[in-house]
Amino acid sequence: MRTPAPPDQASPAPVRFGDAFRFWLKLGCISFGGPAGQIAIMHQELVERRRWISERRFLHALNYCMLLPGPEAQQLATYIGWLMHRTRGGLVAGGLFVLPSLLLLTGLSWVYIAFGDLPLVAGLFYGIKPAVTAIVLQAAHRIGGRTLKNGWLWAIAAASFVAIFAGGVPFPAIVLAAGLAGYAGGRFMPDKFQLGGGHGAAARSFGAALIDDDTPTPAHARFSWRKLAGIAAAGAALWAVPMAALAALFGWQHTLTQMGWFFTKAALLTFGGAYAVLPYVYQGAVDHYGWLSAAQMMDGLALGETTPGPLIMVVAFVAFVGGYAKAALGPDALFLAGATAAALVTWFTFLPSFLFILAGGPLVESTHGDLKFTAPLTAITAAVVGVIVNLALFFAYHVLWPQGFALRFDWLSALIALGAAVALLRYKANVMHVIAACALAGLALRLAGAA
Repeated sequence: MRTPAPPDQASPAPVRFGDAFRFWLKLGCISFGGPAGQIAIMHQELVERRRWISERRFLHALNYCMLLPGPEAQQLATYIGWLMHRTRGGLVAGGLFVLPSLLLLTGLSWVYIAFGDLPLVAGLFYGIKPAVTAIVLQAAHRIGGRTLKNGWLWAIAAASFVAIFAGGVPFPAIVLAAGLAGYAGGRFMPDKFQLGGGHGAAARSFGAALIDDDTPTPAHARFSWRKLAGIAAAGAALWAVPMAALAALFGWQHTLTQMGWFFTKAALLTFGGAYAVLPYVYQGAVDHYGWLSAAQMMDGLALGETTPGPLIMVVAFVAFVGGYAKAALGPDALFLAGATAAALVTWFTFLPSFLFILAGGPLVESTHGDLKFTAPLTAITAAVVGVIVNLALFFAYHVLWPQGFALRFDWLSALIALGAAVALLRYKANVMHVIAACALAGLALRLAGAA
């Protein structure tokens, strides 16, 4: 039962677009901590403090974003911006969530390429990489703790781990199977699949909200086939025109063209966020295309953890390093090649996220609390837990045995990873503080000659 709003908390005044713009820009610059931290910031600011949207509507939108491929926190910002200020609001909210991270990662990627061999930089990365392993493990623990509430969901998580670790089953097949299991579970065992992806029913109220539980759906958020067709056509053009231009200018096999195609596919496979799709990105970028090495991929993830914005922005690092290393625009334009590749890959990675929100939002606005939508989401989230555990093992292998199982075990990295895991899981330490401490520990070990 929703707690009545106190009589002195009247609904906030309508928010001007300029005020919303400034908030979304601020959010893009402070959105550290991965999806959990970013969603917590938005909940605190939008639900509790500013009361732009009620908790129930916030969680309903979040559950939809969790179901989609792509970064859920960025999509949630896009959704709320769209609900408040139509299409331009969604584009601004989602775009500003990404733009500061793109600019920062482009600069850091260049520093990494130009100065990565310096003892200072190498030492910092030596400490950060074990911390990243612990952070991935924490992500599995966090999502599992809020999702795996019964034996059926534990079974789905275990099956997904076995499928991807031992069977090499493609991630999209795991998502599809989990979604079907959740749909069946929602029909025949609804009490086991009504967790809504771990985001429970909204029982709190922080006062009357601008977009409240009973606020009528605005005209622009009502579904129509004409709007859906228009958005689909615009999205197809926004993807096809740059892809066609790349193919015409450079050819289909060129690095930039292949990056556009590969990251379009990756964008459609990011169910469960960046952690779940990173093995796919690694397989393509490292093993198939050779855009960067396994060690560089780990360093990129470390940079992604230490910058604001969605973690999937690690693709900008991958693209920069690949464009730079492959001299995609010639040997005299290496930085330009890297920056162009990072911008192009960001475009192809995030375009589907905007389209999913603008096209699907009107349907979502008519499905508040519908179990047939939340049950598949619950099962998919359970499956993602197993995939993330597999990813943690994947990173642990590359950190602890950097030259393979046959060669030495890096016990110093193991100690850093263990310390980071204890700090995160036992003491609930701030992720940024843990990364900073591990970076300093790595630097000290390198300067002392121990690592």
